[in-house]
Amino acid sequence: MESKELNNLVGKKHLIKRYIYFILAVFLLASSYNLFILPNNLVFGGVSGIAVMMKNLIDPSLFILIVNLSLLLISWFILGKEKTMGTIVGVILYPLFIKITSNIGDIIVLENVDILLTALFAGFFSGVATGTILKNGFSTGGSDVAAQIISKIFKVSMGKAYIYVDGLIILFGGIYLGFVRVMYAIIILYIHSLMADKIILGISDNKAFYIITDKEEEVKKYVLDSLNHGVTILKAKGGYDGRKENVLLCVVPARHYFKLKEGISLIDSEAFFVVTDAYEVKGGA
Repeated sequence: MESKELNNLVGKKHLIKRYIYFILAVFLLASSYNLFILPNNLVFGGVSGIAVMMKNLIDPSLFILIVNLSLLLISWFILGKEKTMGTIVGVILYPLFIKITSNIGDIIVLENVDILLTALFAGFFSGVATGTILKNGFSTGGSDVAAQIISKIFKVSMGKAYIYVDGLIILFGGIYLGFVRVMYAIIILYIHSLMADKIILGISDNKAFYIITDKEEEVKKYVLDSLNHGVTILKAKGGYDGRKENVLLCVVPARHYFKLKEGISLIDSEAFFVVTDAYEVKGGA
């Protein structure tokens, strides 16, 4: 199967379900913005952050729409049609939902709530929403598009581009609204990133062990007989001395992490092993 054909199939898989999750997530993101971010003047990056600073001059939903459409136009010429098309729905839907949920504070009344608590909930809900949007292959534009444009023009990584975009917005937010707000913005940004990652990757219930040991048979027997888990033997060659050796790969539930780690150490104290999170495990016996 051609890669382009495979990419189209992946894009169309569960399309209706993905759109439903996307719409619900955008609604949650807009609600969180109007309930926590906008009324408390919390600027943690993105076009939405600039809209907080400009709210006395122009309606936030209108400002976000104008800026995002402008970025979309620039993206069309710089990034190309394919990358731009995927953000059009989000660019229109997000400011629309901000307008629709603008009076949510009248329905859910938060009186005399500590601003730290507000920042925590803002980071949580916006992170869950953003993670859901990205996981389903969509975007709401804004700093996502700006970061891609900067990355391509100045030949920097996406990570650095995001830091430049959001960092500058937070800095201006601090100058305009006070640097106490910046500290709360950093809290929001951290929790937002954490929750988005959790939604995209999921919570790791399994650990993958890569083990190199001189006592291969004993370690393998321990995993198979004592822990009742499978082992895969990978052929490897040392990069320094070129020596051929086996790497034992086994995936175990997180509750067995300590048992396997200690078991390896007891069998071979000189064993080399690497442990990583296994977010999704499928197939096998």
